[in-house]
Amino acid sequence: MFWDAAPRLHIAVDAGTGPPVVLLHGIASSSVTFEHLLPLVAGDHRVIAIDLLGFGGSPPGEHYTIEEHVEAVHATIRSLRLRDPFVLVGHSLGSLVATRYAARHPRGLSKLVLVSPPVYLPPETVGDRRDRAAMELYDRLYDFLRANKQFTMAAGAGLALLSPIRGLLDVTEDRWPAFALSLEHAIQSQTTIADLASVRVPVELVYGALDPLLAPAGIRILEQLRNVTAHRVHTGDHVIRPSMARVVAAAVGP
Repeated sequence: MFWDAAPRLHIAVDAGTGPPVVLLHGIASSSVTFEHLLPLVAGDHRVIAIDLLGFGGSPPGEHYTIEEHVEAVHATIRSLRLRDPFVLVGHSLGSLVATRYAARHPRGLSKLVLVSPPVYLPPETVGDRRDRAAMELYDRLYDFLRANKQFTMAAGAGLALLSPIRGLLDVTEDRWPAFALSLEHAIQSQTTIADLASVRVPVELVYGALDPLLAPAGIRILEQLRNVTAHRVHTGDHVIRPSMARVVAAAVGP
């Protein structure tokens, strides 16, 4: 099996007791993403925050495809030898990884919680003119970011200074391959809707009404799937701030 050869990822947090909850952060970030969520969940759960391939304290990958991310997560979760069913929480890129994980490795999973998922469709498959234009805009933006390394790193450094969570963004020389290739191979090239359609556990979707990275067409499709319960945070953006953290904690459940 491929997971036998997959690298084990850095476990940044393993705290608390009770039903396990596994957290996967987003692109160009690390487990600090969940700074406001951890204290809300750790009192009743064993909380395990994993740094994705190439980010935080985890080893680098090769191509950073969604499959490569998923198998590294799978190898790491297997190494924990969890005895109880676990809730899998993913933020941004982590939500796409979590969805593919749930589709491919459902054993032991009790619930899937997707936070701020950047769900994009090929523009040519989108009927509505405005939605199609939005999908094309995201694609052009991400192509630009990947093609202009110095600009992107400078912009990332500027945004990091404004971030409400210290260390939330890390678009540096060391992280560039993980950022650029994950953006291309896991976000721009994704099959999240098809993956989610095959997930059999309950799915909680949490997103902010002010999130500039979410495509409305993608979110609408997710909300229509039969096993998905959606929670719209009216004051929320892409970051898990305290108000969104409370909604995510409620979605995780007891």
